[in-house]
Amino acid sequence: MDMKKMMKQAQRMQAELAKAQEEIKDLTFEATAGGGMVKAVATGDMAISSITIDPEAVDPEDVEMLQDMVAAAVNEALRGVSDMSAQRLSAATGGMSIPGLM
Repeated sequence: MDMKKMMKQAQRMQAELAKAQEEIKDLTFEATAGGGMVKAVATGDMAISSITIDPEAVDPEDVEMLQDMVAAAVNEALRGVSDMSAQRLSAATGGMSIPGLM
């Protein structure tokens, strides 16, 4: 393989990676727990942007259940955005695994 061709491919991949990383910042993933009683939304930078709790889920006698539902929704939202990010980066790199990207 000729060096110029390799360099051009590397530059294209670098540009595609930069584009993918920008797109990932705009990703959001919504997850629910407790049959939709708790909803969490995560952003591409792995931050929780919102948590919505149905008033029916609030039982002063069972705070632990609400805490578990919040944790489950948050964890699922973060897993979802992580999976979507990994898929986008994989598409940008043509399936090559590049250490330090995810």
